[in-house]
Amino acid sequence: MRKRAEFLAARDGTRINGRTVRLEMRRRDPGEAGETPRVGFTVTRKIGGAVVRNRAKRRLREAVRLAAARDMRPLHDYVIISKPDVLTAPFSALCEDLRQVIARAHGRAARTGPEQTPGHRGQPSPKRSHG
Repeated sequence: MRKRAEFLAARDGTRINGRTVRLEMRRRDPGEAGETPRVGFTVTRKIGGAVVRNRAKRRLREAVRLAAARDMRPLHDYVIISKPDVLTAPFSALCEDLRQVIARAHGRAARTGPEQTPGHRGQPSPKRSHG
């Protein structure tokens, strides 16, 4: 993923927090940009300077390639947002955390189903009259 609009669209999907990463995932419409899963990475300046952020992105890309790519599904967008522990955690723990958050995201998406629109999350509940 390269365009800001793609990252923002994934924000409206399922969100899962892990120990080293936060995952935002959404299912694309079948007509959108091919069937292969797309992945985007976000590393904020809170993590460090450019050299540190690039190292974090390289670790995340390699963890996805080695451990998590087989768990990603066609027609899905994944945005992986790093947390500060992404640089200090053992690589095997990073890979396991990625696998777990992807599995949990797919489990949550299956439970909520396509009939629920993600845009309704965070909406205030209707006010009740207390008489």
